[in-house]
Amino acid sequence: MKKRYQVLTVLSILSMITFLDRIALSSASSSIMSELHISTVQWGWILGMFTIAYAAFEIPTGWLGDKFGGKKILIRVVLWWSLFTILTGFANGFIMLLLVRFLFGMGEAGAYPNTSIVLAKYFPVLERGRAQATIWGASRLGAAFTPFIVLPIQQKYSWNMSFYILGAVGVVWTLFWVFWHKEDPKDCKDMSKEELKFIIDNRDLPIQGETTKTSYWSGFKSKNLWYLLAMYFCYAIGAYFFQSWFHTYLEKGRLIPKNELIWASSVPYLLAAIGCFTGGWISDKACLRWGKKWGRRIVPMVGLFVAGICIISASLVSNNLLTIIYLGVGMAFMDVTAPVAWAVAMDMGGTKSGAISGTMNTAGLTGAYISTVFFGYLASAYGYYLPVLYIGIMVLLGSLIWLKIDATKKIQFKAITK
Repeated sequence: MKKRYQVLTVLSILSMITFLDRIALSSASSSIMSELHISTVQWGWILGMFTIAYAAFEIPTGWLGDKFGGKKILIRVVLWWSLFTILTGFANGFIMLLLVRFLFGMGEAGAYPNTSIVLAKYFPVLERGRAQATIWGASRLGAAFTPFIVLPIQQKYSWNMSFYILGAVGVVWTLFWVFWHKEDPKDCKDMSKEELKFIIDNRDLPIQGETTKTSYWSGFKSKNLWYLLAMYFCYAIGAYFFQSWFHTYLEKGRLIPKNELIWASSVPYLLAAIGCFTGGWISDKACLRWGKKWGRRIVPMVGLFVAGICIISASLVSNNLLTIIYLGVGMAFMDVTAPVAWAVAMDMGGTKSGAISGTMNTAGLTGAYISTVFFGYLASAYGYYLPVLYIGIMVLLGSLIWLKIDATKKIQFKAITK
């Protein structure tokens, strides 16, 4: 296997662990809420606390990766979030769980921007859609496996034990990464000269030593960046519904029995993994046929449109099987967006791909935070159908914003002069 694909495999395993840790809380929601006496509104604040911390530290952690390298920052990121995954199992009430989830979100911030930094160094431009598709597809597989791992551990031991185990897995991955990965492909002794030359000639990064210090904030003059942020704001509202409230929605909103929850929770994520893998691959092919502008635009635009219709339909039907089908199909189409959006952020950001990826994700997380907390209030006051309807409408809006995003226009950063 070529070295860049080995790196992609290791990062994909990390992406699976990321979502295993992230979705574990949602999968254990019923047990935790019952044992710790947490209300629906309080649960919304707990879910939202992770999101706001993640959003607040995403840009600075992406910036640190641009400055010090993706390898070093990923070591800090994974060790931090693994520690607070373990500490989640020690939570004894609302306040402690709120604090632990905030620190967990702070630690996990920067995982995907720094993954993008590594991919930008190891992958040529026209393979980045597929590389990001693999990373995001793996994350959805991790989410799909979570109920099969967390719920049986809960039943045999306790909800606490699942967090101890998942945290330990992150520590093991970090130890491997420390000794195995090289920041620059040029330092890889087991990479062939042919592969190294192919990567360097086609990755569209400046040659080392030729970079000029530039102002990150000057990039916000780009309308293209603002459209990207607005689109991801809408997309993340849909994506984080599945990561936060989905399991609770099925159990408490749709009254699906516990013995059916494992499959009901997992199937949409399995379909979403297919959407991620397919979206990046189709987008790379579309770029070759129609150019990067429309190749990066048309796939996620159609995906979000279909997803919005499906989520709206799921909120309006009374049949639980139809609801799961609509949400599964909707999530599959929605998640063709994830790898393409991150590939576009890499293309637009250049040497600041970590900071721009982090900025995009911060915009998404802001939308997710507002929506996650708002969901709890709406569900408590009006039932679960109304917040799901609102989420579908926001995803539809994201589809339309893709018409304004142009992946061929790099963000221009102003040079810093002394």
